Amino acid sequence: MSALRLLVTGGAGFIGANFVHYWLALHPGDRLVILDALTYSGNLANLAAVMARPEMRFVHGDIRDGALVESLLLEEKLDTIVHFAAESHVDRSIDDPEPFVDTNVRGTYCLLHAARRAWGAARSPGPCRFHHVSTDEVYGSLGPSDPPFTETTPYAPNSPYAATKAAADHLVRAYHRTYGLPVTISNCSNNYGRFHFPEKLIPLLIVNLLHGKPLPIYGDGMNVRDWLHVGDHCRGIDVVLRAGIPGETYNIGGRCEYSNLALVNELCAIADRSIKERRELRTRFPDCPASAGKPSASLVSFVSDRPGHDRRYATDCRKIEQQLAFRAQVSLQDGLLDTFRWYTKNESWWRPIVAGNHHLHAAATDCAQKPRDPVLNPLP
Repeated sequence: MSALRLLVTGGAGFIGANFVHYWLALHPGDRLVILDALTYSGNLANLAAVMARPEMRFVHGDIRDGALVESLLLEEKLDTIVHFAAESHVDRSIDDPEPFVDTNVRGTYCLLHAARRAWGAARSPGPCRFHHVSTDEVYGSLGPSDPPFTETTPYAPNSPYAATKAAADHLVRAYHRTYGLPVTISNCSNNYGRFHFPEKLIPLLIVNLLHGKPLPIYGDGMNVRDWLHVGDHCRGIDVVLRAGIPGETYNIGGRCEYSNLALVNELCAIADRSIKERRELRTRFPDCPASAGKPSASLVSFVSDRPGHDRRYATDCRKIEQQLAFRAQVSLQDGLLDTFRWYTKNESWWRPIVAGNHHLHAAATDCAQKPRDPVLNPLP
């Protein structure tokens, strides 16, 4: 396949940045233009190792700026859009849905409109593709014995975040059916890995347990998620871009269902083993129970459930496996170990984020007064 020229929206965020690193390593001849508004979860430090690459250009800008997007598509002769940019934290969407509507719905519309204008008629650089990265949360919640979500499962979003992603999916699909825009959509399960923003579950747990802080778990801890390592997700998107059929949707999952409680226990076991084996970790993180020979699981704390908390997600990935020969490869145990090691090696990356995140500090104060959300306590 010939070299691609990609616009990557949200490329300084968690999944977007991992995708940039992945793509530059696997496809060094391609051109990447990264567009990111650098809101609270966008971080240029995520791209520090590749910012000087000549095949990459970073643009600080907003996906809602249609004129900017169109000018980039034309100026750089871009033929592929990979759309990661989104507000994605469910708790934040419950507190204030408006930014989610604005970014996830209006932002996606502005991108679609700009792509249609830039790629229309004679101005098209050739074969083009708009790939929209979505979530399995658009399908709603499953019972313990329900079959996993397929690409034809009716949408039933239960949070403002999921509802805005569902709306974006519908817009993307409508632009294909109405205007012929060549699009693909992928609905992924819960991602984790390097550069994961510290207010999300797995990095929050890692930072908290390293500092001997409570590991808060919603409700009874039996909410189930399908976990997908971000590296596998990047491979899946690559496969869809190169072999996916325009107009089609593909579920990308890890085939790895774990309850929140089982996930926390797995991560605690990894921390216990790692700190027991490495003296320098005991020196750097003396407040972690494992540094004193105690189990990290002693930090587990159950807190009140959040509103509308979906009970179970499970993703049927047979379509992408059978049609595009993709299957997730990273086991949860290996992926969690890699993530834990990355966080212990990159304290200089996450400490400034934690220290400067007012949402985390405000929520931590609220949790201390009335346990409710799984928030990160302020570090000393």
